[in-house]
Amino acid sequence: MKIKTIITGSTGMVGEGVLHVCLNSPDVESILVINRKPCGVTHPKLKEIIHKDFMHLSPILDQLSGYNACYFCAGVSSVGKNEKEYAHITYDLTLSFANSLVQLNPEMIFTYVSGVGTDSTEKGKSMWARVKGKTENDLMQLPFKDVYAYRPGYIQPIKGLKNAYKIYKVFVPFYGIIEKLFPKYAGTLEEIGNSMINVTLNGYEKKVLDVKDIRKTGR
Repeated sequence: MKIKTIITGSTGMVGEGVLHVCLNSPDVESILVINRKPCGVTHPKLKEIIHKDFMHLSPILDQLSGYNACYFCAGVSSVGKNEKEYAHITYDLTLSFANSLVQLNPEMIFTYVSGVGTDSTEKGKSMWARVKGKTENDLMQLPFKDVYAYRPGYIQPIKGLKNAYKIYKVFVPFYGIIEKLFPKYAGTLEEIGNSMINVTLNGYEKKVLDVKDIRKTGR
């Protein structure tokens, strides 16, 4: 099996890293990135679509079939947003996008990047964690071949990529210490990308992968 994947969020840190890993993997045959602005990457197996409205994919639907994986890495911070605003961007957009894809590619494996602390009960005090939890839960109900949710913690960026968050860059030299002190919460962006590829090819016993699972499947 060769992977033909759609990647979202490639102008952000996680999506850019996953794209980088996929471009360098012999297991990935072709990649389609869908962005609101160009990602600035060119490669023989990469195609890019610039599309502003992820809630309405009808203008580009004819270009979205024939893929067996989606690595959904798009996302925003909840800082400065109320629950309605955050849920619209995080839940509504993701489910709308996924519903469009599953109609075209029911054999697709859909991978959603969530975050450590996500609340699967949807009842906790943390607004962002409840919204992420509902997003995970409802994605799992869609008739894809499989759906996986990734919950990374601290992510060590890939050297040379441009979209690493500034705060992460501060901690880059101290990753060895962070990893030893917080092994359940620290991993690398390369491990995330490799894990997505390996889980797509081989499956995994859990549908929600925490940092330990990501590292186990990403090495």
